[in-house]
Amino acid sequence: MSTATTPAVQSPASPDRSPFISWLAVISVMLGIFSIVTTEILPIGLLTSIGSSFTISDGMAGLLMTMPGFLAAVSAPVVTVATGRIDRRVMLGVLILLLSLANFLASAASSYWLLLISRVMVGVTIGGFWSIGAGLAGQLVPAKSVGRATSVIFSAVPLGSVLGVPLGTFIGDIAGWRTAFLVMGGFTLAVLVLLLAVVPPLPSDQATRLDVLGSMLRRVNTRFALVMTFLVVLAHFGTYTYITPFLEQLTHVGSGLLTVYLLVYGAAGMAGNFLGGSTVGRYPRSTFATAAALIAAATLLLPVVGQSDAGAVALLVVWGVAYGAVPVCSQTWFSKAAPDSPEASSVLFTASFQATISIGALVGGAVLDRSSPSTVMVLGGLTAVFGVLAAWAHGAGRFTWPKAS
Repeated sequence: MSTATTPAVQSPASPDRSPFISWLAVISVMLGIFSIVTTEILPIGLLTSIGSSFTISDGMAGLLMTMPGFLAAVSAPVVTVATGRIDRRVMLGVLILLLSLANFLASAASSYWLLLISRVMVGVTIGGFWSIGAGLAGQLVPAKSVGRATSVIFSAVPLGSVLGVPLGTFIGDIAGWRTAFLVMGGFTLAVLVLLLAVVPPLPSDQATRLDVLGSMLRRVNTRFALVMTFLVVLAHFGTYTYITPFLEQLTHVGSGLLTVYLLVYGAAGMAGNFLGGSTVGRYPRSTFATAAALIAAATLLLPVVGQSDAGAVALLVVWGVAYGAVPVCSQTWFSKAAPDSPEASSVLFTASFQATISIGALVGGAVLDRSSPSTVMVLGGLTAVFGVLAAWAHGAGRFTWPKAS
């Protein structure tokens, strides 16, 4: 196979499109990712009530987080490569429609297995939409605005934690978890209408090839990006997926107050996204290492300090700020490792990130069913420590990132 990389086509925004419509297109992609992020992590706040509905354990209910990640990891390269010649606007619309149908199926699921099928549909959407949408800014706005547009698109990740999950938890508390998925399905349909109305045709002249992905995997910086992403995301989702049982059992937080706790975490994540985004371009290694260290500190201290309300809230703020920076840190490492292949970088970022979300939720659930929420937190914290060590090893090896051609 050839090892040459294929630069993604970055078509400039059409000059006859108004800036308002161009930015609406960016916002529509951001709202699409917001819908995806919210749908993916919505079960975190509803885990206990979903488990009660189907008489399953919290660990078993955690499969709702595991399933989408594994499917996304597979669908990211498969969907991107298989549909490489199809208009990207058409693909975004198809994937958002699939997400809406998944939410409606979840709201009406009569059995736990039907609920899992809906999560399979979510996984396919995640892998395809993220891989295509994350690198579209250059085709929606003029070149001078690409950086700002990319930041807007990626702000959907912490925004899903700030608004999506707490609001979904609130709706679940007052009207049941099925209503939360029903509302999410309706919102996703509205996003589909906006996306089709304002996103221009986006023909794909050059497809991402499998040999491009293979050549990237042979680069040392890409391997470090994979290791860092695996360790830090494993630490986070192995623990945060089960934050609801921890807060209910150890901090003794009531269902009404749980929404407030998750909202505080989400707001801190929003701040962390902008803090990380402002520093990772200049200091990618230290920014990623700092995020890993703060996640380690928060999860290791929660079993000790998190038994009080004040202690739990303080650590959730630290944790939120830290994780808010993780997606942009991971994506930056992948893009710096292959600056001439932005869509391929997005594929590897999406696949590795989503696969690790699944593994984290699966491992955390297995530990939870055999021990306690405190043990889950401690093991997650130790995993994050290894992430710090991986960043140190990258610095000790004096590795540098290649320049774009």
